[in-house]
Amino acid sequence: MKTGSKQGVRCSCLLLVAFVLITGMAAADVFVSPQGSDANPGTQDKPFASLEAARDAIRALKANPLPAGGVTVWLQGGDYPRTNGFELTATDSGTPESPIVYRAAEKQTVRLLGGRALSGLTPVADPAILSRLDEKARGNVLSVDLKALGVTDFGQLRSRGFGRSTTPAHLELFFAGKPMTLARWPNEGQYEKIASIPTDRARDDDHGGKIGDLKAGFFYAGDRPKQWKSLDDIWVHGYWAWDWANSYEKVESIDRETRLIKTLSPYGLYGFRPGQRFYYLNILEELDEPGEYFVDRATGLLYFWPPADPASGETLVSLIESPLVTLKDASSITLRGLIFEAARGNALTIEGGAKNTVAGCSFRQLGNYALQINGGLGHQIVSCDISYTGDGGVELSGGDRKTLTPCGHAVENCHIHHFARWNRILCPAILADGVGMRFAHNLLHDAPHTAILFSGNELVIECNEIHTVCMETGDAGAIYTGRDYTFRGNVVRHNFIHHMGGVGMGTMGVYNDDCVSGTVMFGNVFWHVQRAAFLGGGRDFRVENNIFVDCTPAVALDGRGLSPAPVWHDMVYQTMKQSLEAMNWRQPPYSTRYPELADLVPYYAKTDGIPPGNILVAHNISVGGQWTEIGWGATPDMARFQDNLVGQDPGFVDAVHGNFELKPDSPAWKLGFQPLPLRDIGPRQATERK
Repeated sequence: MKTGSKQGVRCSCLLLVAFVLITGMAAADVFVSPQGSDANPGTQDKPFASLEAARDAIRALKANPLPAGGVTVWLQGGDYPRTNGFELTATDSGTPESPIVYRAAEKQTVRLLGGRALSGLTPVADPAILSRLDEKARGNVLSVDLKALGVTDFGQLRSRGFGRSTTPAHLELFFAGKPMTLARWPNEGQYEKIASIPTDRARDDDHGGKIGDLKAGFFYAGDRPKQWKSLDDIWVHGYWAWDWANSYEKVESIDRETRLIKTLSPYGLYGFRPGQRFYYLNILEELDEPGEYFVDRATGLLYFWPPADPASGETLVSLIESPLVTLKDASSITLRGLIFEAARGNALTIEGGAKNTVAGCSFRQLGNYALQINGGLGHQIVSCDISYTGDGGVELSGGDRKTLTPCGHAVENCHIHHFARWNRILCPAILADGVGMRFAHNLLHDAPHTAILFSGNELVIECNEIHTVCMETGDAGAIYTGRDYTFRGNVVRHNFIHHMGGVGMGTMGVYNDDCVSGTVMFGNVFWHVQRAAFLGGGRDFRVENNIFVDCTPAVALDGRGLSPAPVWHDMVYQTMKQSLEAMNWRQPPYSTRYPELADLVPYYAKTDGIPPGNILVAHNISVGGQWTEIGWGATPDMARFQDNLVGQDPGFVDAVHGNFELKPDSPAWKLGFQPLPLRDIGPRQATERK
């Protein structure tokens, strides 16, 4: 990156200010190019080289009133490598009338790059390394000296997973726009299973089963580890006790005779259960198929079996751990048409501020989230493409739950897929906590766990298409919320949820877990979903005007809040009661906005459980599969079922191909079914998206 002296930058800023003032422009343009110089004035003919120079030029402009049309920073095509994060603060804010826009030049590709491209990969010739590789890999594995290329920070493999905080990824390898696989066994998509546990350290799992103590380790089957020369820095990843809780653990020891593995702290949250899935990773000897790689941290050599001719695609490694861009207390800034790529951490973080917009940007090949929004008001993520993130897509928080003050954040018209590569659990495409947000017209697919996970109030989830999620987990949902009676005012409407995966306990379409209450589910289409509308012990639901096709069941209702078992009784009378009191639920605004909360008062005056109640299931269509499943303490009279069309031909236009529009003579119309905006579900055409 070419940069001038600080004095040169100041002079450039003054030249730009003078140009704007003399010409009396209604809006100002600043230009940046990879071929520019920060000693230039930032004009189209003489652009800056860095984002920092453009930012400083705008700061100089702000010594006078901003031009009425704002300021646009035009980034010319090319790569902008980042070795540190680019930060905009309150000082860099625009106004609604004079916004600050950082955008790609028309029809040009602009990439903010958190890594670097590799060159010089050559076939492995070292006999000591070749002897450790599988015979079929020996003629295919290439290597490159990262240190010779100036890459000396390889990052760290860190414990990640369920219940763990977000942490940057290690150095990752990407080829032809896709992440490669750290050498593992069994290979991608396969698992070993825990053979057994030390019986003297087993304990109850609180659900009628036994699990092994985490410190005592577990036994594996077979003798695969005997093939590995070094046992240093080997990791295991598994769903150790439950199909909804995973973690990566560093191996402390492997006893290759007794087949006992012990892992290092921090351990998983539960224990080791025989039969649960796991695999080993970060093992040179297991680099045995195309797409796998391994980094020898001692020598700095990277080994890679390319899935195609290396000349056919770019080979990248990720480097930067800090966010590529941070907006801190900044407002009225737009980022448009930019590509954020190959960072070990988040791509973009927005903290505080108001009315910032991210439009038509691409986020790909990242170690953590694409975007994180912490607080602030009215931030909009529009028409963005997000893929191959180590954690989730967009994480948002905002609003005040005690006062029910909305934040107005939105994620709209985005395509988010192949997320949660590392943290497989609870890292959805959209993770929301707060009040007053909208998630609409998004396409979300291909993930091991949940697509949308929300907590809070007055959230609207509408016109999204969600498919092939929850593909390697169980007891999971495409849309999930749970365990709080105060999560109210949330609407899930006009979404198309179809063809989900699931293992073990299976999966749900809209998963209202652990007595959460009050969700409205209106006008959704569920197709090939196991439990479509799942009401897990809660109250005050509305399930209306939905279409269920080949779901088993369409509506599931249980009464877990009535269970005397300690795990459920304590959840209702301790965990959920604490959440109620934290929101001062007996007083406004909760008592007036959500009057149904008053129905809980008599149940909390006793300790014999809280049943489902005030549930309406009406005007739905269910064909194929199963209509209802009611149990675990619930009875049919705990919900009101009326005017549902069940088991009859509803008269779909073309159900085989997923067209669930109703013909004019459908019997559902006579039962009060309302037309659905099926053609308006999913992303729309947008000028922001290239």
